[in-house]
Amino acid sequence: MLRFQCNQLVVERLDPLVNPGLTPSPHLHQIAGGNSFNPSMDPANHDLVEKSTCTSCTFSEDFSNYWTASLFFRARNGTYKRVPQMVNQGLKGNAGLTVYYIPPYDGKTKVTAFKPGFRMLVGNAMLRKAQGQQRQLCHRCFSTIQQVPFGGAPCTGDDTQTLPNKFCPGGIRTTITFPTCWDGKNTDSPDHMSHVAYPSSGTFESTGPCPASHPVRLPQVMYEVMWDTREFNKQELWPTDGSQPLVYSMGDPTGFGQHGDYVFGWKGDSLQRALDARCMNDKCSQLQSQSTDAAVACTKRTDVNEPVEGWLDELPGGMPLTYQ
Repeated sequence: MLRFQCNQLVVERLDPLVNPGLTPSPHLHQIAGGNSFNPSMDPANHDLVEKSTCTSCTFSEDFSNYWTASLFFRARNGTYKRVPQMVNQGLKGNAGLTVYYIPPYDGKTKVTAFKPGFRMLVGNAMLRKAQGQQRQLCHRCFSTIQQVPFGGAPCTGDDTQTLPNKFCPGGIRTTITFPTCWDGKNTDSPDHMSHVAYPSSGTFESTGPCPASHPVRLPQVMYEVMWDTREFNKQELWPTDGSQPLVYSMGDPTGFGQHGDYVFGWKGDSLQRALDARCMNDKCSQLQSQSTDAAVACTKRTDVNEPVEGWLDELPGGMPLTYQ
């Protein structure tokens, strides 16, 4: 499987998938990948490879865009501070996310790389309770920094769909797992979900059969975000009623609303070559890589001029807390 670092390109309120053309969009995201990311990104005329001059990811042929909600800590006085992020174990770079492309584990099943213009969304920013497709979103509370072993596959063991309600001395890992079956026709759909599906049985990475409506096997895209919560692990900062004080940027104190957006932008057939060669981690003879410094240096100017760092009186965009 490919497993590599994608550093933050920008942190701002933009979402060209759900709110195309809207500047700003309702809530804050952290975005990684090609620097042609913009509020619209109409697939009819936006070629990520052609329009990007750099990428914040390890592989220099990957101009895809990857984005997730940001996480905040809410203090007793009602102010908010964005939770910093860590680089995942074994990788180098700056804050951002770990990206995986995982073929079926049997080593035989053919997987088809995404097509130009492909995009998809997993999760529901408005969700506040356990329902729908939430098996692919979970949180892991680490007892030590870069805990080894990790404790099994994502969304197993003590992992929770909700945000952890206790101190996590080693931080929190959020895992977002995308569908692996495609209808073979549409590179997008009105809800950005219907053109893809999860296997009808088995685990995400298994060769469980794809539903007849979505017969084409895709590589599994997965994000891991490592939240460094250590500075907030102080009893005097947490609510006196024992509730947990972490909040996602769309005003979600539950964790159910976390989500991930994906827009494909690999150059030529580079991703297919890597999948066929079953490349491992962040080294691949089939792909061109770049230095960590070059990946970290790839950023973009913000389109939305508002504070997102330090202690804030409200969440960016004034998003209210919603519990249901």
